Amino acid sequence: MEGGEEGVERVEDSKDLQQQSKALDKLTDRVEDRQLDSTRVQEATASISASKEADIQDARMRFGEKELAAVKINAADVDIIANELELDKKVAERTLREHKGDAVAAIRSLLY
Repeated sequence: MEGGEEGVERVEDSKDLQQQSKALDKLTDRVEDRQLDSTRVQEATASISASKEADIQDARMRFGEKELAAVKINAADVDIIANELELDKKVAERTLREHKGDAVAAIRSLLY
């Protein structure tokens, strides 16, 4: 009967291997799904960046450089925006001017 027991062990080993194989497939499927999700995120980010750049270009067309320079802004707002969002002060100042000195609108445009 030893031969019969050996056959039973082989069947059990085969079942274990099949279960392990299925578990491994599930893991790799999740990785592939994550990679697909990251591609979607990258595409969405690129789309948002393009949209944001278009908005900036529209603002520049509406306001000439002279008009932007004439917009009064609070230097403290420039400092806060530059420090909190880790931006160059020139970027913070320009964004603030493009939003007519409205710090909240400037921050929103930089975040979204």
